[in-house]
Amino acid sequence: MNSLDVIQVVRRIRDLPPLPSIVLDLISSFEREDVDVGLLAEKISRDQALSAKMLRLANSSFYGLPSKVGTVNQAIVVLGFDAARALAVAANVIESFEAGQGGQIDVAEFWRHSIATALCARGLARHAGLPQDHAFIAGLLHDIGRLVLASGFPEQYAQVLAVYAREQTTLSDAEMRVLGIDHQQVGRILGEAWKFPVAIQSAIAEHHRPMGTGLANLPGLIHAANAVVQALDLGADEHAAVPQLHDATWTSLHISFEQLQEACRETEAQFEATCQLLMRTKNNE
Repeated sequence: MNSLDVIQVVRRIRDLPPLPSIVLDLISSFEREDVDVGLLAEKISRDQALSAKMLRLANSSFYGLPSKVGTVNQAIVVLGFDAARALAVAANVIESFEAGQGGQIDVAEFWRHSIATALCARGLARHAGLPQDHAFIAGLLHDIGRLVLASGFPEQYAQVLAVYAREQTTLSDAEMRVLGIDHQQVGRILGEAWKFPVAIQSAIAEHHRPMGTGLANLPGLIHAANAVVQALDLGADEHAAVPQLHDATWTSLHISFEQLQEACRETEAQFEATCQLLMRTKNNE
């Protein structure tokens, strides 16, 4: 077995295409209460690629607006700043991992599952009283460590999947046995490198095993959303099994069965449209 160390993982992350500076500005604004929305809108307007994405999002059939949105400021008004920021960051992160870069992982199916988890997490967050934009991004990125490992270390990750399939263990356990590190740890390292809020980093790092105060916060929420979308069979892949959902999570989040049903209905209703919205290639913009 070929164990990896943190230095190898960090080197792989440094080799990834860098996120645009304006996207890093948007990420840093997650933890600021005094966000200058006008200044960020001006910066987005100067970035041709990101402003095009923002306008495409606002003008999509998903929102069904009666007239066309022509400026970034109008797009932010239509979407709301928190939603616009989350969608813009999501679209850029997805684009940074292009099709064919996932090694043994089907990148399109990976992002479909991630988008489903993001939508479900956002719906559950509303009922749990947690920030919906943080929940959306944490849900989108919860398995990002898998892509880093599969694309950066394809031969070793093929061994992981072989152990996972042969011995019917969890994917995290198979990763630890073969690599000495799992996708939760790698995802946290990437979250740190991209300077996402600590709460989002923790959700990525603990989404299979939320503990303590995390049960009632983003880690517990993403743990629940991941299990729910697997059960709904939204964006599932051949390497995914429905994870065990810890009873303590529901108890801590105070989400009722009726609220869970509502979040499920919303997730299913929005799923295909959101995948089409966020997974378009550059050629389709």
